[in-house]
Amino acid sequence: MATLVLDNGAYTAKIGYSQEKVSVIPNCQFRSKTSRLKTFTANQLDEIKDPSGLFYILPFQKGYLVNWDVQRKVWDHLFGKEMFKVEFADTSIIITEPYFNFTSIQESMNEILFEEYQFQSALRTNTGFLSAHHYFHNKPSELCCLVVDTGFSFTHISPYCRSRKMKEGIRRINVGGKLLTNHLKEIISYRQLHVMDETHVINQVKEDVCYVSQQFYMDMEIAQMKGEENTVMRDYVLPDFSSIKKGFCKPREEMVFSGKYKTGEQILRLANERFAVPEILFHPSDIGIQEMGIPEAIVHSIQSLPEEMQPHFYQNIVLTGGNTLLPGFRERLEAELRSLVPAHLPVSVLLPANPICYSWEGGKLLAHHPDYDEMVVTREEYEENGHCICEEKFDI
Repeated sequence: MATLVLDNGAYTAKIGYSQEKVSVIPNCQFRSKTSRLKTFTANQLDEIKDPSGLFYILPFQKGYLVNWDVQRKVWDHLFGKEMFKVEFADTSIIITEPYFNFTSIQESMNEILFEEYQFQSALRTNTGFLSAHHYFHNKPSELCCLVVDTGFSFTHISPYCRSRKMKEGIRRINVGGKLLTNHLKEIISYRQLHVMDETHVINQVKEDVCYVSQQFYMDMEIAQMKGEENTVMRDYVLPDFSSIKKGFCKPREEMVFSGKYKTGEQILRLANERFAVPEILFHPSDIGIQEMGIPEAIVHSIQSLPEEMQPHFYQNIVLTGGNTLLPGFRERLEAELRSLVPAHLPVSVLLPANPICYSWEGGKLLAHHPDYDEMVVTREEYEENGHCICEEKFDI
C-alpha cells in the first residue's frame, strides 16, 4: 500500500510518495493580466508567458483553508494523471493542517478525503508534529524540542515532549512571508515604482535581496551613506519577460552610483528595505502589529512550561518554514535568545538543510513507522463512525 505525504501549506504544497522524493508546488491558481480568461493551476505557472500582474487565487486566507473550490482544483491536478496518478483505493494519505483548526474545516476535509477521493486511510496532523518526529528520529536521545515554523501566513512556536505537543506552550505570531512581501510592495510603491499588482515579482525580489540584520541601527547608518560607502545598497534588475525572464541583483562592480544606467533595464534601488522588511519578524510593532517578535515569543512559550523541562527546550530549537531561509535569520535569533535567556542555560538553534521540506521528510519517516497503521483512520472506520472517529484519533 502506498502512502502519499502532503504538507498542505498556504503558499506551497509539499507532496510525494513516502518512497520517493518531494515536489514543492504552488498551492494556488493563477490568472495573468494578458490571458484573463484562462486559469492556471499549481505548477502550470511555468506555462504563463508573461507573469507580470499575476493574480493569485489562494485556497487559504489568514492561514486557514477557506476556499475549497480552489483547493479541490489544485488537489485534482496533484492527484491526477499529469502528476501523481493516485490510486485512491489503495493509498493512505498523511495531510497537514494548522494548529487549532476550525472543526468545520476539519469536517470538510474528512468528507473530501474519504467521500470524494475515497482514500483507503488518512492521517490528519500538524506540520509541527511531523517536524518534531523528524527531529527526534535524528536525535533519539533528546526528549524535548521546540519547533519554530515561520511560513506564509503565520509563525507558530510549538513545544513537543516525546512527540506529544504541549498545548499550553503553543504561540502564534500573525507575521509570515505574505506580510513581508506585501510590506515590501508598499514600501517600493511609495518610494519609487508602483508595484502593488506585482506580487510574484516582488516576492522574488524579497527572496533575492532581503536579509536579517545583526545590528539594525548600524546597518541603518550605512544605508544612508552616499555612493561607494553604502555597502547595503543593491540595484535589482526587474524582469521584462521578453529578454529578462527572471529578475536578478546587479553585481557590485557593475553598479552605477551617480547618474543613470545606459542599458535601459528597469532598476529597483534597494537600501534599508533589504533588512527593514525581515525585521518585522523580530519586531512586529515596527509596523503597528501589537505582538511579540519571534525571540520574545519563544521565551514566553518556554516559560509557560514546567521548569525542569525549560533547559531542554532552549537546547533543541528547530527552525522550519520559508522565512528561515533569509540570510542571517538563525544567527540573529540565537543572539537575541542568548540575551533573553538566563546565562547558565545553553541555547542552540538548528536550521536544517531544507527547512521548507523538513516536516514533509518527517511525514515520510512517519509513514514507515511500525505504529503507523494504528494512527490512521481507515475509510471503513469513517463510514461506520463519521467525524467523531477522526476527532478521537487525530491529536489536533
